[in-house]
Amino acid sequence: MIIQALAFYLFAFVAVAAGVLVIASRNPVHSVLFLILAFFNSAGLFVLMGAEFLAMILVIVYVGAVAVLFLFVVMMLDINFVELRSGVLQYLPIGALVGFILLAELLVVAGGWVIIPEAAGVAAAPIPPIDQVTNTEAIGRLIYTKYIYLFQASGLILLVAMIGAIVLTLRSRAGVRRQKIADQVTRRPGEAIEVVKVTTGSGI
Repeated sequence: MIIQALAFYLFAFVAVAAGVLVIASRNPVHSVLFLILAFFNSAGLFVLMGAEFLAMILVIVYVGAVAVLFLFVVMMLDINFVELRSGVLQYLPIGALVGFILLAELLVVAGGWVIIPEAAGVAAAPIPPIDQVTNTEAIGRLIYTKYIYLFQASGLILLVAMIGAIVLTLRSRAGVRRQKIADQVTRRPGEAIEVVKVTTGSGI
């Protein structure tokens, strides 16, 4: 138990510190690297909880895809962050309003647990015994039965984010020849094929 407690405090401290550094870092590349560090330590916390499947999903999906996508987008967009930070104060009231709303929602949730302690047990799904159902099967039952609509909505959000990242990184440059599929489909054989009658002895 002592080793598990030490591991928990180590992973938790590094995860929280990495999360703070994600926001505090001035270099966006450093922020993405600290985000990857936070993901790895969160995966370690999942392993300590016995949720190995969630830990692997966190490492494979978020570290292997999402964080790397953020890193490539930040490096490819070539954003002038000095100019971007110059007008940050004008968004401060809106940011403070959003932060206040989120804080109020968290207080409502925490207050509900304090006032009605049994509310968490009612909202939570029953956990089957470990010897009967594996961790992966238990998560699959919840995702594809009770939370199927939320799961599909999250898939759509990720799809929109992927399309947005592609659109942001797509640049049109002068002098670059691109494939125009519509022109290829609509062109006629007479426009692409030229039949030449070559007489004997006058070839190339």
